[in-house]
Amino acid sequence: MDGADYGTLIILMVVVIFILLALIVPNIKILREYERAVIFRLGRVSGTKGPGIVFLLPLIDRAVKVDLRENYFEIRRQMCITGDNSPLDIDVLFYYRVINPEDSVVKIKDFRGAAIGIAQTTLRSVIGDIMLDDVLAKREYINTVLRDKLDEMTERWGVKVTSVEIREILPPSRVQNAMVRQMEAERIRRAMVIEADGTKEAAIKVAEGDARSEILKAEGDREAAILEAEGVKQSIILEAEGEALALGKVFGVVKDIDSKTMTLQYLKALDALGNNEQTRMIFPLDFSSLTGMVSEHVDKASEEDARSSKKKVK
Repeated sequence: MDGADYGTLIILMVVVIFILLALIVPNIKILREYERAVIFRLGRVSGTKGPGIVFLLPLIDRAVKVDLRENYFEIRRQMCITGDNSPLDIDVLFYYRVINPEDSVVKIKDFRGAAIGIAQTTLRSVIGDIMLDDVLAKREYINTVLRDKLDEMTERWGVKVTSVEIREILPPSRVQNAMVRQMEAERIRRAMVIEADGTKEAAIKVAEGDARSEILKAEGDREAAILEAEGVKQSIILEAEGEALALGKVFGVVKDIDSKTMTLQYLKALDALGNNEQTRMIFPLDFSSLTGMVSEHVDKASEEDARSSKKKVK
């Protein structure tokens, strides 16, 4: 083999190697952990491969990658009419993930576009059955209903709707103004209720304090009356005891007084009464009996003096 033939052979080998590399390298796929490859062999699905290195038969196999990670799409400012004919602009986020790669490739051409269309239709249908106040107050309920309905429709495509979140609800400006006024009225009502409750509690506390004060005052008055009665009682007892003691002493002295002393005291009383010019005396007995009593006492006194003189002479 001469030099020309050798050079030609080398060129042919290089060309063949280049052609083989051009055919083989594109058919070697490296799939990540969250990726799967649906293999079509001569137009028929032959299975799902991955993750890792996947070898395809040149010119025979074709691979379609499918992402298994959870993904989302959003519907911006979707106009919906509520059950009471109030228009609303609603932003919604839909979260989904592929659970069957083959169905997601074979049974639907554009899952994202189809899901957005179904989501818009389902959202209008759900909102149309709910009143405005419920739409604003029952987001969780709406999220659950949307998720269940969308998941039921997308399940045949090998896709599961994991969550639906209403991001924003924008009612018309007139409705927003009415809501603002309603909120202000509600706040005023709550403030009035709280103030009334505070006034009520304060009145109750004051009444309880007054009642307690009256009770304490009544108890104090009762104790003072008891003490005063006890004092009066003790005073009366002591006074009675003093009078009894004085009468006892008077009686002890009086019982030893003779008739002459009593007559003398009687005459002193008459003398004191006679010294007053404005005093008029009325005697309930005959005055001569009084003089007789005095004369009798004088005679007895003379006899006693005579007897005592005789005794001294003897």
